[in-house]
Amino acid sequence: MIHKAMKSLRGLFDNILGMFSSDMGIDLGTATTLVFVKGEGVVLCEPSVVAIDKSTNHVRAVGNEAKRMIGRTPEDIVAIRPMKNGVISDPAVTEAMLRYFIKKVQPRKFFSHPSIVIAIPPGITEVERRAVIDSAERAGARSVYLIEQPKAAAIGVGLPVNEPGGNMVIDIGGGTTDYAVISLGGIVYAKSIRVAGDEMDMAIMEYLRRSYNIMIGERTAEEIKIRIGSAYPLEEELAMDVRGRDLIAGLPKTISITSVEIREALADTVQSIVDASKSTLEHTPPELAADLIDRGIVMAGGGSLLRGLDKRIAEETGLPVHVADDPSIAVVMGTGETLNLPAHLRNRLMSQSKLDF
Repeated sequence: MIHKAMKSLRGLFDNILGMFSSDMGIDLGTATTLVFVKGEGVVLCEPSVVAIDKSTNHVRAVGNEAKRMIGRTPEDIVAIRPMKNGVISDPAVTEAMLRYFIKKVQPRKFFSHPSIVIAIPPGITEVERRAVIDSAERAGARSVYLIEQPKAAAIGVGLPVNEPGGNMVIDIGGGTTDYAVISLGGIVYAKSIRVAGDEMDMAIMEYLRRSYNIMIGERTAEEIKIRIGSAYPLEEELAMDVRGRDLIAGLPKTISITSVEIREALADTVQSIVDASKSTLEHTPPELAADLIDRGIVMAGGGSLLRGLDKRIAEETGLPVHVADDPSIAVVMGTGETLNLPAHLRNRLMSQSKLDF
């Protein structure tokens, strides 16, 4: 009797909180965090970076402002990423970052306690899942749902995930590349490798250090990847000038590099992504694998924008490969779509943790 009364009271309290909050979906990425607010769409896309004052442990900046500080901070300020390889590496800083983003998208809602759907990599441990839930709860969420990133991406691009047919998604983020074969609302097989956008940036930095004795930062490496990076020979190869620091003279230096060189720098990283694609197909049940001959593979995530990566995977798997129309927001769009699902479908797609008031 008491349990029923408490349950009813909790439900009433949740409804009251819901009147003051807008439920949201969050793609909590290693490189970028995106937020979808129900009824509004994608309202925030900022780097998953927090600037901390080391002497006081106070947060000095979050998101875009914090990223601009990377490599430019004095000794008493450090700009860090609280997410590493798709999971939380610093719970306290992640909580501060989530609280900042929630407040930023709901600035006029003082008593804001939204229900939040958060996309996570498949295969993370229970400890890592708990860290995501705890951070969101302490940041003000009244309830937290978790959904695997490739499943969210599949929903976000409109695949029929609840039907009895095979759907394969590759989600290339900043810290991880996630693979999943989905049918009847569940993941039949999933794989996650810690090789993605950040690893590509590091490969470019190492190549320039080794080949030209020049040091560049993460932001410059990312710019090179976006402007001239590729995974497949281009019809017209590209070139660009790069500024960095000469490791021998210690002075600023400008060099010219080509897309051929950057493709060589990315060769091992790209091959790892391709090999994991083939491994996922090898573990797919024959009936679902047959579906993929017609449906092909869908790529999502910012990393899928690397020129020619879809052609490379298609060539090595023998399957058609499609890049989502707007791959960078596919995952967060999927989290947003789940907010509108009937309860029985939402529960089948996600796991939930609710606060006990």
